[in-house]
Amino acid sequence: MFYTMNVSATPFDSDASGDSLRPIIRYKPGNPGKAEMINARWGSNPRFTDGVEFRFVRSEGKTFPAHRCLVPASEFQMTVGEKRFRVKLDDGNFFYLAGVWEPAMGEWPLAFRIITVAANPEVSRYQDRHGAVILRRQVKDWLDGQVPEMDILVTPPAHTFDVEEISSGRRKPVQQSLAI
Repeated sequence: MFYTMNVSATPFDSDASGDSLRPIIRYKPGNPGKAEMINARWGSNPRFTDGVEFRFVRSEGKTFPAHRCLVPASEFQMTVGEKRFRVKLDDGNFFYLAGVWEPAMGEWPLAFRIITVAANPEVSRYQDRHGAVILRRQVKDWLDGQVPEMDILVTPPAHTFDVEEISSGRRKPVQQSLAI
């Protein structure tokens, strides 16, 4: 049962490296209703999209009847010009970003894309869209697919998020490996 899983929510950085793996929660293939948390690569297989890797998919006008997943998050981060911001729920709770997963194929590992919605009033001052937020009480609704997309993939109302600047200026490079 999902509710007994140990889920660790971490910041979701939309500027993260494409090679990084993130935990996703999905129903086990062939075992509906049995949730599992596994690592997956963020971004679609470019082999099928003329060499372009897509990390996001718009929600409008689309249905997602299968391969739904959740990405646990304590916040999401965004970059606007030289400034970086963190966006948290105003009540401090963690949440999930709605996603769809793709099976591993050839050299490409299991992967996922984040589903986006129009930005709510707090975020729209900085960008037009953000990941579709799934609250903890909506987890089964999303994974089970019993609630229509138009009822769950919605722009959150005003006063849902706290937006805070976390840095300005050029982003410092991150050491990717140890120097020996």
